[in-house]
Amino acid sequence: MQRRDFLKLSLLAPCAAYMTPTWAAAAQAHGVDHALLPDGRSHGFELGAQQFLLDGKPFQIRSGEMHPTRIPAEYWQHRIRMAKAMGLNTIAVYLMWNALESEPGVFDLKTGNRDFVHFIELCQQEDMWVYLRPGPYVCAEWDFGGLPPYLLRHPDIRVRTWSDPHYTQAVRRYLDVVAPAIAPLMVSRGGPILMMQIENEYASFGHDLGYLEQLRTMWRERGIEGPFSISDGLAQVQKQKTYLPGAALGLDGDTDFATAQTIASEAPVWVGEGYPGWLTHWGDKDFQRGDYADTLRQLLEQGRSFNLYVVHGGTNFGFSAGANASGDYSHFEPVITSYDYGAPINERGEATTEYHTFRKLLAAHAPPLPVVPASPPVIRFAAITPVAHASLWDNLPAYRVVKKPQANELLFAQDHGLVLYRRKIPAAAATLALDGVRDYATVFRNGLYVDYVSRVQHANLRGGNRVELPAIVDGEASQLDILVDSFGHVGYGQAMADRKGIVSSVRLGGEELEDWDVSSLPLDDGYIRQLRPVVNEPSRPGIFFRATLRLDQLGDSYIDMSGWGKGYLWVNGQLLGRYWNLGPQQRLYCPASWFRHGDNELLIFDLHQTVAAPIRGATTLHA
Repeated sequence: MQRRDFLKLSLLAPCAAYMTPTWAAAAQAHGVDHALLPDGRSHGFELGAQQFLLDGKPFQIRSGEMHPTRIPAEYWQHRIRMAKAMGLNTIAVYLMWNALESEPGVFDLKTGNRDFVHFIELCQQEDMWVYLRPGPYVCAEWDFGGLPPYLLRHPDIRVRTWSDPHYTQAVRRYLDVVAPAIAPLMVSRGGPILMMQIENEYASFGHDLGYLEQLRTMWRERGIEGPFSISDGLAQVQKQKTYLPGAALGLDGDTDFATAQTIASEAPVWVGEGYPGWLTHWGDKDFQRGDYADTLRQLLEQGRSFNLYVVHGGTNFGFSAGANASGDYSHFEPVITSYDYGAPINERGEATTEYHTFRKLLAAHAPPLPVVPASPPVIRFAAITPVAHASLWDNLPAYRVVKKPQANELLFAQDHGLVLYRRKIPAAAATLALDGVRDYATVFRNGLYVDYVSRVQHANLRGGNRVELPAIVDGEASQLDILVDSFGHVGYGQAMADRKGIVSSVRLGGEELEDWDVSSLPLDDGYIRQLRPVVNEPSRPGIFFRATLRLDQLGDSYIDMSGWGKGYLWVNGQLLGRYWNLGPQQRLYCPASWFRHGDNELLIFDLHQTVAAPIRGATTLHA
């Protein structure tokens, strides 16, 4: 069952009116203690007999998930306060390993929105508990499910298993760095972290219970005693038999507590992920939404603990958006740049209609709630039209000669961006066939655009595309260029070796083409800084456009890219993410902190546009 099926369960399955005598008696005798707060003193959080206990009293976790790496750090406190004002008492936090370790052994736990320790401290400052989900794998519709893409540089890598020494070594290194930062924040040491999750949705991937047991042991060896939880689909746990004994059992998109309790024995069962909204992929007809009010009402009436995934989604800035695919790598579904998710707190921190509905329900089961914080300022700006700044074709780095096309990760240790495959082709009219394009290619002959290949739009084709283009040679030898752009790496299911570029073959008239010149175009900061500006107006697709936006006041804004094709947008050097006229997203969120008074530089790279279109600032994600 894919993650999309969890949503159906979450919205359609009624909450089982099931409370064990033990749980019901305790709840009646003690009730839920709303007075206990993360006050800096040591507290005891335990997994009691089918219930959570805080300092010996029954405690209901009313959690909402948000991810600091998807939120500008300047807004962290605002988003936490929004969740608190909705009536929640806990913030669930994923740690994205690959946001913290960019290269083997190169960690950054401080800059930008990576300082998760500060985020957790802000939760405590706002009297909110924390449910920490540190991975190493998280899914989260994040690139490679949070695993570092550098693992894909090993040709035979196997992840989420101890059978691969490269993976094992990397996990140990990750835990060695993050565990010392986490340990002082546990509730037993005066911090706000009540509980830690072991991995994520493992039953949807494997069946090795020993893998989860060893992870728990590794955390304990590094000074973190728990308590621990797992989170997964009930059907998957039943099938794979991957319940971790002694851990709380979090149900993802399910409320069959009676069945789950037979698996968890006396450990608490709760809703590890309840879905008030849902994720959106490129090519979806519209933005996904949900309807969780009835389920939330029943959970509150029963006193059941829950975690709303997500209370606030934020944004997949940069290259961070992930993707889904079938186990054979077909039916590729990349996630859009926005992670609004139809959440009760929208992408830029505004309270939605659902927020107020949930707040009313939660208010009936909580002390008086604080006033809802004001939304951050928002601005629009009039249309501006960029001008051509640089041509990718004038900025090709040195090429590497290879016999057959290979993936970015194996050729260049390149995680994202573009790769160019180039060679001469003979003077013979023949059909060009591309097999294994990941994920989007534009094809040129002698500098003239021929066609494109899309792993999304050719989703019926095997393993990430075999596409035949019309005969492209008309009697003379010519230069063939195949420029391949990537989306995020698949982060869910069995397709976890989702390398980018051309991963199979290119054939002309049935004959496989060999001996390629291949260039790495990572679109990273170093590459962008060294762009050589155009001298003459370029006409070949693959152009960087630039515009200067003058602002007299600052605020959040949605930059409307509906007149453009497919590409990337930077504001003052910050990569907002991908845009694509396939939709449904046409506007990219830019936080106020990334603008500046006076002149702002907007840089656009478009794979198809040869003539600039206007860009304007709007106040909403939706047109």
